Amino acid sequence: MDPHTSVARSPFSSVVQRRRSKSHRQSYRSNVGTMSHLGYTPGFTKRRLTTCRLAPKRCSTAEINPEQRALLVREWQLSYVTPLYRFQHGHLKTYSRQLAAFLVSERQQGVAAEVGLGSTLKVTFTLVAGMAQTEEEADTVFIKILSKTPMAAPDDPQKVLWSGWLTCVGGNPDYLRTLPEDFVCLPLFCSGGTEGLTALVKAWFQRTFDCCFGRLEINSVNLQWLAALWTDCHARTSIKQLKLVWSLPAEPPMEVIYAMHAQDASELWRSVRQPGLREEEDDGSVGLAEVACFFKGLKSHFYRHFRVELSAGRLTQVSTALGSAKHGGRIKISNSSYMITTLTLLTECALLKMPI
Repeated sequence: MDPHTSVARSPFSSVVQRRRSKSHRQSYRSNVGTMSHLGYTPGFTKRRLTTCRLAPKRCSTAEINPEQRALLVREWQLSYVTPLYRFQHGHLKTYSRQLAAFLVSERQQGVAAEVGLGSTLKVTFTLVAGMAQTEEEADTVFIKILSKTPMAAPDDPQKVLWSGWLTCVGGNPDYLRTLPEDFVCLPLFCSGGTEGLTALVKAWFQRTFDCCFGRLEINSVNLQWLAALWTDCHARTSIKQLKLVWSLPAEPPMEVIYAMHAQDASELWRSVRQPGLREEEDDGSVGLAEVACFFKGLKSHFYRHFRVELSAGRLTQVSTALGSAKHGGRIKISNSSYMITTLTLLTECALLKMPI
């Protein structure tokens, strides 16, 4: 086959193979079984995973405030958190003092010595406006921990040791309305810093708001959704390249890196954006069948050129110029214009992962 006639031209695609040796727990789901192909979950009795999403819409630069830009500066580790009991957005200054006092106490007991807390410590809680999509959603909260090292000069500024945020973007309104009024739902927790300091922050939240945290991974299904949604943005904002990483069952394990030129990925995506494949044909929504068809085309193209069957493995990482996501629950949002699209999907993941 002439590579120049392929929808995803192989000269613009590359592959690298690497081998490597008491909390409120009202659940968003009920009787959830093990997830299977592209969101179909036999164990669901009340709700299935989303099979149709709105296509990404670009936010104007004027709509992005400085607080939102702080969410773009680093890669975040994801967790889910159950609803917070008696959390009040009007008490953020109080929470700043309480968390700082808790960290000082831990440092004095020697527990926090290894996480780098200096002699001076400051904690800030701030609101991130403009993230909530409905009246039921609570405003996003951003947290920073700043400190000076013991060797710092008196006039040296404090450095950010840790930052994180709690958010709910596009959360299911039916679920949010069922929460008792004393509970605030901010199910997606994003942390950036040492594991030790993250553990201390979580411990304070658990003690103060009677909640619990859990690890939030991004499974292959949702990585495929992100790849499709980001590729859909290319006509408006260049994604530069679609990079996919698969883990294949081999001995020793094999990692396959599949990089495709943005235009080739976009052409393939447009070829599967047919009305007949959509759940709804009226609003430019992205359907599950389109995502499945898109990845079937990617895998078929890869097999034709490299004779490697990617379906035998697991998708573990997706990256474009708009962001990157890893199976282990690490996310980086590189473009504020499509941040809401990404966070809506991740909020759904967090709500579905919360324990019953």
